[in-house]
Amino acid sequence: MPLLSPEINVLEKICIKASKTIIRDFGEIEKLQVSKKGPGDFVTKTDQKVEEIIIEELERARPGYNFLAEEGGTTKEKKSEFTWIIDPIDGTANFMHGIPHFAISIGLEKNGEIIVGIIFDPIKNEMFYAEKGRGAYLNNTRIRVSSRNTIGDSVALTGGPAFAEENKQNFYNEYIAMSNHCHQVRKLGSAALDLAYVAAGRAEIFWHKNLKYWDIAAGLIIVKEAGGTITDFKGKTFDLNNKELLATNSRLDSETVKILSSI
Repeated sequence: MPLLSPEINVLEKICIKASKTIIRDFGEIEKLQVSKKGPGDFVTKTDQKVEEIIIEELERARPGYNFLAEEGGTTKEKKSEFTWIIDPIDGTANFMHGIPHFAISIGLEKNGEIIVGIIFDPIKNEMFYAEKGRGAYLNNTRIRVSSRNTIGDSVALTGGPAFAEENKQNFYNEYIAMSNHCHQVRKLGSAALDLAYVAAGRAEIFWHKNLKYWDIAAGLIIVKEAGGTITDFKGKTFDLNNKELLATNSRLDSETVKILSSI
């Protein structure tokens, strides 16, 4: 069992506390599915409640750190070299439809680099976490990316396009190209968990574009610390601004880049 750092200890406790609200509200979703209003507003309120709990607890534990959070709990003026990147529920569409696949995702950035990440799936009780230079873990067990080195044996994960997405055809072209090379392509509905699954060796590849920072911040370090590779679709250093993210088990990155960059 790893010796947990103070940061991971704090984050684990906060995730468990916040998840109580998520689990309770998820239990209400089924009833709301049949109402005329539907669960949309209810889910938004859950998202906001969970974010408030996380920020309140983090402020108590680490006063002075900055915040960047999905529901708007964001620091306007930078006060510190540290910033928490928070997604209270990654996979809200799944949550809204009663599909038990979503997660809390929190990353800690220091001077522009993610140094700690945690992704907690409250329904499956799976806690993925990593810290720079200390490896990646799932519920206290070390995880590594898979050793598959043939793309035809690989599982690739992706998402999108959203209903309002422009250039949907590009997404479809990528999907077709990857489907023609991989054993299976899956769309599970949570980018944070997709990255965690690559880190844990459950999938070999995750590709997506136009994601928000809070969707992926924690996952980036978990993949890297598990031995994976993070680039853009051309194999260059991943940059938030160019909107392309490719995570692989390091053995299939060049082959995947070849497929994606040819579209």
